[in-house]
Amino acid sequence: MSTTTDHSRAVADGAHSHSAGHGVVPVGSRAERLTSFDLADIPVPTGREEEWRFSPVARLQPLFSEDLGAAGVRTTVVPAPEVKVEIVGRDDARLGTTGKPGDRTAVTAWNAFREATVVTVPAEAVASDVTSVRVEGIAKDATALHLLVHAERHSEAVVVIDHLGDATLDETVEIVVDDGAHLTLVTVQDWADGAVHASSHRARLGRDAKLKHVLVTFGGDVVRVTPDATFTGEGGEVEMVGLYFADADQHQEHRLFVDHAVPRCKSRVTYKGALQGAGAHTVWVGDVLIQAKAEGTDTYELNRNLVLTDGARADSVPNLEIETGEIAGAGHASATGRFDDEQLFYLMARGIPEVDARRLVVRGFFAELIEEIGVDSVEERLLASIEAELEKSMSVITGVATREVDA
Repeated sequence: MSTTTDHSRAVADGAHSHSAGHGVVPVGSRAERLTSFDLADIPVPTGREEEWRFSPVARLQPLFSEDLGAAGVRTTVVPAPEVKVEIVGRDDARLGTTGKPGDRTAVTAWNAFREATVVTVPAEAVASDVTSVRVEGIAKDATALHLLVHAERHSEAVVVIDHLGDATLDETVEIVVDDGAHLTLVTVQDWADGAVHASSHRARLGRDAKLKHVLVTFGGDVVRVTPDATFTGEGGEVEMVGLYFADADQHQEHRLFVDHAVPRCKSRVTYKGALQGAGAHTVWVGDVLIQAKAEGTDTYELNRNLVLTDGARADSVPNLEIETGEIAGAGHASATGRFDDEQLFYLMARGIPEVDARRLVVRGFFAELIEEIGVDSVEERLLASIEAELEKSMSVITGVATREVDA
C-alpha cells in the first residue's frame, strides 16, 4: 500500500559552557525563548538574532514568506502492514500538540500548510517492517509540508523520512511517542545541489517512552533542521544521533533542544560531521534545559567535526542549563579539528597510500555512529554516500599533489 500527496576554514565557536558560548551575548533561559502559532509574534529575521547568527538568511528568504504554497514536493508513504496513514486537514485536533513553533521558518510552515500526512502506529502494535516516507522535490516553488508521526501506547516502529530532488521546502515534523512506546525516526536530507530546506521537528514523549531520532544531511544548498524534544512523563528516554557531510558552499545547520521538564528522564545527543571545500559551513547548536522540577535527570551531548580541506568552517555550540542540583548526571563535549597527523603517518608508514589512509580515517570517524542507526538499508546507503563524498575530496587532494610535482 502507498499513499501519495502532492505539495508540490576549520573553526569551532569556542563555546563549552553551561549557558552561552564564550564571546556570545547571553540570551537568558532557553525556556524564555518566544514560541507562538501567530506569524505576527515572530518577525522575519535579520541575521543578528541569536538563533540566526550563523545562518545565511538571504538564501533562506523564500521560506520566511507568509505565502508558501503546496506544489513543490510530492509525498509518498509506504507503511508497514500494521501502520495507518491518513491525509487530514489543518483543523485535525491531533496537529499542533507537540508544542508551538520557535522561529520564523517554523511559524511560517505552521500557518501555510493546508493538509497534513499523519502516520499512526496503533496501540500495542509492533511494526513488522520499516515505514517509508519519501518527500521528492518536483518544483522550485516555496512549499510548506506538515507530517505527524504518532506512536501510540506500547507500540514499536521504525519510520524513515527521505528527502530527494530539488525543492524549496519549509517543513514541520511532529513526533508523538505515547506512554511505553518505542519509536525510531530517521530523516535523511539527500537533496540535489540547489535545494533550500528548513525543517522543525517537535517531539513529545510520554511516561517510559523511548525515541531514537536520527538525522542525516548530505545534499542541498542550505539545510537547517531544528529538532526539539520535550518529556511529559517520567522514565522517558531520547537518543538523538546526527551525521552530516558538507561540500563547497553548502550550509548545513542543526539546532537541537532537549527540555527535561519532568523528573527521571534520560537524553543522549551524538552528532558528527565532516566538511570539505571552500565555503563549506556546518553549524551545530545543542541546547539542554534541566528544569527545577526535573530531579534525577541524566543527560549528555557530544559534537565532533572533521575538516578535510582548507576553506571550510564548523561552528559548534553546546549549551547546558541546569536549574536543580538533584540530577543523575549532565555533561557535554565539542571538538573541531583536521586529520590526526599521527594517525595518518601511522597508516602511511605501514605502506598504505595517503588517499587510502585518509579514507580509513574518515570511515573510522563515522563508523560507530552509523552502526547505532539500526536500520540496515539506511546504514548501507550512508556508507555509499560517504564513499562518494570522499571521492570528491580525494580528487582535490591528488590534483593538488600532481600540480605540486609538476611545479
